Amino acid sequence: MKLVVALVVSACFDVTLAAQLHRARRWTAPAASASRQNPLINRPEAAAGGKKLFHQRCSVCHGEDGTGTHRGPNLTTRRVLQQSDGELFWKISSGNTRSGMPSFSFLPELQRWQLVLYLRTA
Repeated sequence: MKLVVALVVSACFDVTLAAQLHRARRWTAPAASASRQNPLINRPEAAAGGKKLFHQRCSVCHGEDGTGTHRGPNLTTRRVLQQSDGELFWKISSGNTRSGMPSFSFLPELQRWQLVLYLRTA
């Protein structure tokens, strides 16, 4: 019986780990994160704060206009902008060490949402 339980637990762990590794390779937000709604969506004036944050924190890699540099990709492409607000928020918050994208989880949550809002207007 203990062997069966150990095998089931091991199989579940392997499936979970495989899903996490696949998501990490593709840098895909978990479904729960991707479905999050921007609480500032009805406050377009908050994008001004996002612009300020972008120029302070993001432009060194993504360029002043967000079109990318040798250090960071273009954020104005359809591929980026078709992502949900929740996906962009998750990527800003989590970062991606494989690509060199730092985590900005140290910023207050509303500031990260402001960055998402700004990306939609840039």
